[in-house]
Amino acid sequence: MKKISKSQPENFEFTKENLVLSNNVLAKYPKNKKMSALMPLLHLAQKQHNNWIPLSTMKYLAGFLSIPYIKVYEVATFYSMYNLTPVGKYFVQVCTTTPCMIRGANKVAEICKKYISKNQNEVSKNQLCSWTEVECLGACVNGPMFQINEDYFEDLDEKSSEQIIKIILEDKIPNPGSYKNRKSSAPTEGRKTLIGEKNA
Repeated sequence: MKKISKSQPENFEFTKENLVLSNNVLAKYPKNKKMSALMPLLHLAQKQHNNWIPLSTMKYLAGFLSIPYIKVYEVATFYSMYNLTPVGKYFVQVCTTTPCMIRGANKVAEICKKYISKNQNEVSKNQLCSWTEVECLGACVNGPMFQINEDYFEDLDEKSSEQIIKIILEDKIPNPGSYKNRKSSAPTEGRKTLIGEKNA
C-alpha cells in the first residue's frame, strides 16, 4: 500500500480553468461511463495541487463523477504516477528496472541521495526537490534515465546527473533529452546501415 500523507488539506475544488478542462475530458465519454474519465482527472487535479493528491481531492472527484469514493481511492493508490504525499516542485523519478540498473542507475540514485535527500520521498532542505525510485519508465535503450515532472533525461552518468540535480536545486529548468546527444534511440556511435558494407 502506498504511503498516505498525514498532513491533509480539508478542501479541494478545480480552478475555473481546470473545471473547463475537466468538462472537456468528460465530454469524451458516454454519460453512463463517467468513471472512465477518472485517470485524466486525477492527473489534472494532481497538477493543480503541487503534484500530489490529498484525500479531499479524491472525495471531490468522487462527487464530481458521481461514483463511490472507494473507486477513486483504489485507482489513486494503485498507480505509481499519482503521489499521495507532498513532493518537491521538481519531482525526480529514477528508473531502477534491470536495463537501467545494469547501466548504472544505482549511481544516479546515489547522486539523488547526496544532493536532494538521504531517503526517498523526502523533500530537500530548500523544499524544491524530492526523489524516488520507480519501475520502468519506457526508455530502456536510453538508460540510465530519470523523469523530472513531465520531462525525460536519458543516457545519464554520475556527472550529468549531478549537473541536472544542481540546476533544479537552484530552481532552474535543465534541458531534457539524451545527455549523449543522440537522437531518440539511435546507436550511441551514430546511425548504422548495411549500405556500403563489404561482403565477408
